[in-house]
Amino acid sequence: MYNNYIKLINNLDSLNLLQIKNNLDKYLDFINEDKKSVIDSFYELTTLEMDLKQERAMNACVRVANLPFIKSFNDFDFSFQPTINKDKILDFSHLRFLEHNENILFVGSPGVGKTHLASSIGLEAAKFRTSTYFISCNDLILNLKKAHLENRLEARLKHYAKYKLLIIDEVGYLPIDIQSSNMLFQLISRRYEKNCTIITTNKPFSKWNEIFGDTIVANAILDRLLHHSHVINITGRSYRIKDKIKQSESKIN
Repeated sequence: MYNNYIKLINNLDSLNLLQIKNNLDKYLDFINEDKKSVIDSFYELTTLEMDLKQERAMNACVRVANLPFIKSFNDFDFSFQPTINKDKILDFSHLRFLEHNENILFVGSPGVGKTHLASSIGLEAAKFRTSTYFISCNDLILNLKKAHLENRLEARLKHYAKYKLLIIDEVGYLPIDIQSSNMLFQLISRRYEKNCTIITTNKPFSKWNEIFGDTIVANAILDRLLHHSHVINITGRSYRIKDKIKQSESKIN
């Protein structure tokens, strides 16, 4: 009996069933004391193991998502940005937009929380093991340009097109040349009505022709992004000066 117990522990180790191994003695005591049946004990032990594997898979998806930080909706100060419809934003956490292949575009001045909200949505998607990837527009362009020079643009476009949720941050912070605009158009076209894209931008759509250097390309990109989309305009103050504003107000008072 004792030898079989040691063999069982070794088998659980070899199978990497660590939750079952770590909780085995407790449940054996429950069984011996008639506090739990054998079936209930096995069920609860296997549930613990499955929960751990689920958590590991979720954490792996979060790591792969390349999020700039781990911040949830609970970390966002909606009271500081009263122009935002909180209920609409929180509804994104249910990920219904993914089922309908809808895009989300956050538009607003620097520092108003666009990246935070986009990342929070990405975090929720990654937690549910949805293939998610976050990248700045500038890094995306550099990667596509590099792939083009190395004659592997097609493979790189397929790579970015495959994600169920692609978050492209800071569109419009730097101008984009015509070649890069065309490559970005190809990517958006491949994702159109197949997968979801979240965009954060500091430029109103009427000025996107200035970003891409070509009105036709800008309109073509916008046409595909906006067709099935949620547009969130944020007109509040920058979070980066929030503490300084509070400090100045306290001095006045």
